[in-house]
Amino acid sequence: MRVLAVDTTTARGSVAVVEDGVVVGEVRLRSDASHSRRLLPAIAFLLEALGLEADGIGGYVVANGPGSFTGLRIGLSTVQGLAIGHPAPCLGICALDALAARMQGEAERLVALMDAYRGEVYAGVYDRQARHLEGPLVVPLERVLEGLSGEVAFLGDAVAGYRDRIVDAMPEARFPDRDLFLAGTLGRLAEPRLAAGEGVAASLLRPLYVREADATHARRGR
Repeated sequence: MRVLAVDTTTARGSVAVVEDGVVVGEVRLRSDASHSRRLLPAIAFLLEALGLEADGIGGYVVANGPGSFTGLRIGLSTVQGLAIGHPAPCLGICALDALAARMQGEAERLVALMDAYRGEVYAGVYDRQARHLEGPLVVPLERVLEGLSGEVAFLGDAVAGYRDRIVDAMPEARFPDRDLFLAGTLGRLAEPRLAAGEGVAASLLRPLYVREADATHARRGR
């Protein structure tokens, strides 16, 4: 099955095509600016480079959160538009799950950490095989660390800023050397699920916000 994967949850955006468990092509978009202008051209470039038409895609997967609210909307709406124009089943996968999959086997506990700003992190806790145990959470780092002991590995864009605090609390913490571009991993996770019939119509894709948008809080405060 040929799957097109999209991740716009952070500044490390990416798109990939996965087939038979192999990433056959990937484009990475490292930028602090909005992905809105770059995402569709990146997808068009990738398909052209692989000699594919959009009709040749058998399924779509998008990282549906947590992450940048604007980024989530861009990724989801782009995949929805593609899947409506070129119908194929869709799947949303949590970006934290993809981070955990990238460090599978590194420790007894795997912790995926994404920066949620405001002194908080988005976090998910997984076992050695990257099976979900807890989360997604949006909490201060200390809330994540307090329940952990033994072998623990950490990965995500929040790790760099919090590494010293993690090591102070857990001197034996591990930090696997993995890049944070997730589209290829999303595609590999999604392909067997889409092939098994877990995909949904594009209209049923939903974001995983974890935290409410700032605009919601602003309206409630008026």
